[in-house]
Amino acid sequence: MYKIAKIKDTVRVPPEKFDEPREEAILDILRKNYEGVTDEDVGVILSITDVENYEVGKVIMGDGASYHETVFNALVYKPELHEVILGEVVEIVRFGAFVRLGPMDGLVHVSQVTDDYISYDDRKGVLTGKETHRKLKEGDKVRARIVSIGMGPSKRAKIGLTMRQPGLGNLEWIEEERKKEEVVSSD
Repeated sequence: MYKIAKIKDTVRVPPEKFDEPREEAILDILRKNYEGVTDEDVGVILSITDVENYEVGKVIMGDGASYHETVFNALVYKPELHEVILGEVVEIVRFGAFVRLGPMDGLVHVSQVTDDYISYDDRKGVLTGKETHRKLKEGDKVRARIVSIGMGPSKRAKIGLTMRQPGLGNLEWIEEERKKEEVVSSD
């Protein structure tokens, strides 16, 4: 889920930035230090949008920089357990499909693609259902549910996805099911 997070931190402004307007210098430092960082509590920080408030700086003996208590807003993405997402398949591997969900990827394990038995065609890079013959390939748009999240200090979050529930899966499969239901209800 995308949100705007309010974050408070102390920003060190080095002496070479003293000639710049203070807010611009602080914003520049925040963007360099925070954008692209993954935090377990906040999520992935995509962009620092603005500096809401900063205090008069303090200089510490032996360091020529000024330190400012700062409150700023950041656009973040934090996946939530059981959240339904729309994504695009970016890679098919023997054990499943990687799905791009905005700034990060999640994995749909082969056991979570569909109720059908899934086989992997390494030549074509496709997962295929044994009975339904439905295929999942790179570029397919899918709807999935987040079933596990492992976020830590590293930049790689581990997100587990499922497509085995009603209303989830390849968008083409969902549309096929909807059309079948329309035909049955009209009879």
